[in-house]
Amino acid sequence: MPVVAIILGKCIAFVSRVLRLGAGQTWPGELALHIDPHILTSFDEQGKTVILITGTNGKTTTAKMLESILSRAGVQAQRNTSGANLENGIVSTFLLDADMRGNLRSTHFIFEVDEAVVPLVLQKIRPRAVLVLNLFRDQLDRYGEVDVVAAKWRQALGTLTKKTTVILNADDPQVAFLGKQTHARIRYFGLNEKKLLVDTLEHATDSTFCPSCGSRLDYSDGVYYSHIGLWACAHCGLKRTKPDLAQWKSSLPGLYNQYNTIAAVLTARELGIHDSTIASALSHYSPAFGRQEEFTLRDKRIKIFLSKNPAGFNMSLRTVLEMKPRVLLLALNDRIPDGRDVSWIWDVDFEMIPKGVAVVVTGDRAGDIAVRMKYARDGERYLFIEKQLSAAVTKSLELLSNKETLYVLPTYSAMLDIRKILIGRKIL
Repeated sequence: MPVVAIILGKCIAFVSRVLRLGAGQTWPGELALHIDPHILTSFDEQGKTVILITGTNGKTTTAKMLESILSRAGVQAQRNTSGANLENGIVSTFLLDADMRGNLRSTHFIFEVDEAVVPLVLQKIRPRAVLVLNLFRDQLDRYGEVDVVAAKWRQALGTLTKKTTVILNADDPQVAFLGKQTHARIRYFGLNEKKLLVDTLEHATDSTFCPSCGSRLDYSDGVYYSHIGLWACAHCGLKRTKPDLAQWKSSLPGLYNQYNTIAAVLTARELGIHDSTIASALSHYSPAFGRQEEFTLRDKRIKIFLSKNPAGFNMSLRTVLEMKPRVLLLALNDRIPDGRDVSWIWDVDFEMIPKGVAVVVTGDRAGDIAVRMKYARDGERYLFIEKQLSAAVTKSLELLSNKETLYVLPTYSAMLDIRKILIGRKIL
């Protein structure tokens, strides 16, 4: 392992943090990969325990939960904390943990991995565990349809052996089917909460056809949200597997966070962590950046719910509306981290927003979300358009009284920009 890659990477990370340009979690790895394209394999050969977490929604929250559990257990663990989930972010995390000779100090590494990068990473790392949370439409211009991503995952996971445990969402048909395509050890998580089931599929559903035979799936036993539920195929007999873990109280609101929590707990159990330690860690858990993260400004609270695709936006909306908001700030960008195609906003059920709730729209595509809101809330007068994020935050806060909470639902790059406005520095 070239020492120059280690030294230069650490220097770039230090300068980035000192100048408040970010967390130093991308460029160090980018430079190191340019110097040594095989550096990721070199780190993996040190035999550390590596856990990979992928899926459309919930990666950052679940990774942080697992890190909290391992920390409470006295395990020295690192993760790509800023959400830098491409290969350069993974390399950067290794670099920052290593000494000047490239020797890693920590024993465990938790990496959230971009859905499209999973095949590449599994060519270079043989992890102790791979956790797959869910699969929804997201950035179609980059990923393609969910069937395309699922096919790539099946091929990548097919190279694993019994030395790796693959932990899958039993309630997501495309994810659950991955267990049929690999020689790895398989464990399943899901929900068994009948009171949370609904009878009909919502508009934003992505995987309603059998991943084995292509027939339409039967959800007559109920669905939790989107295509996540108690599914079965009447044609070929494929059906939801009984989960190995289906219940654990979440400290965060929202149905999707119940899934994140159960997934983190099952993974921790597979790593040998005792339930009492898991419970203690999660009782003190604080949200990851942009995922129900809370700020205070001008005697008013601001709570951010990252909302970057139809399924995620719908779940964020449902969770926020349970809190009886007076003002919502919706921020839509179409930059590379968000996806250039914003037509997905027409699959979000904005119609669920009650009349009387003020909505402020902002971002690079403020006009598009404003048009969508006009159709969703015909005749509703509490709609404000502020293209500039800082002006939108100011306007939203002006609509609230002291001690009230502003709920912000932004796409990814908009979330980063709003955080910079609130805390004065970038996270990436």
